[in-house]
Amino acid sequence: MPHQKQTLFRGKKICYTVAGEGQPVLLVHGFTEDSDVWKYQRNELSRHYRLILPDLPGSGGSELTDGFSMELAAECLLQILDEEKIGRTVVIGHSMGGYITLALAEKYPQRLLAFGLCHSTAYADSEEKKANRQRGIDFIRTHGSYDFIKQSIPNLFSPESRISMDDAVKGMIEQYSNFSPDTLIACQQAMMQRPDRTPVLKSFAGPVLFIIGKYDSAVPYEQSLQQCHLPQMAYIHLLERSGHMGMWEEKDKTNSVLLSFLKDTVVIDTE
Repeated sequence: MPHQKQTLFRGKKICYTVAGEGQPVLLVHGFTEDSDVWKYQRNELSRHYRLILPDLPGSGGSELTDGFSMELAAECLLQILDEEKIGRTVVIGHSMGGYITLALAEKYPQRLLAFGLCHSTAYADSEEKKANRQRGIDFIRTHGSYDFIKQSIPNLFSPESRISMDDAVKGMIEQYSNFSPDTLIACQQAMMQRPDRTPVLKSFAGPVLFIIGKYDSAVPYEQSLQQCHLPQMAYIHLLERSGHMGMWEEKDKTNSVLLSFLKDTVVIDTE
């Protein structure tokens, strides 16, 4: 049975779930999500691994920390690892969770056995992307969280998935409609300000996984491919029918990819 846990980080309550036993694996959710976004992976992976699934500051049951940034969120993850007495682990980050994973790998590479970017990128925001985020911030301030989430979440799915997974998309909108405007704005600003972390991909000594959606409008397919040649050991997987939400759109294939990657990192760790 999963265990619900809490810690205090900079005076704020942070919630996380621990499920399964074995080698620890940290799954980091993205923007407008919480740890439940990994629900299709949690049951399968926890049969083989000890999963740590945090709610990032301001998400799920966790409180928003002052001065939220990718680096601050990485420190929050490090505290969870320390409290769980985890030395080295594998970290998989979805979207913004990938940005945070890269910040963790940059400052504490010795704590990561391997990491994965699931629909995420090491590149900084382009000027166009920053302008889009600023429009999103302005929209949230004017119209509130629900209207923003109702507009943005369907765009995370491929055109095919929007039709075939209509109920799931609507359910995701309702599930995450209660985000506070302060959290959404803080996350948008933090993502705008994050630096280019392609040097992390080049310098990291362990394996790096890339899960790419062919129809991803948030992290374009071409940009994802450009970064794949940078690590010393890269595992590259294309989800042919997915947009930005392959963990839902092609959950069985995503689970297979993650299990294969994790099995290989265990071999590397024991050599």
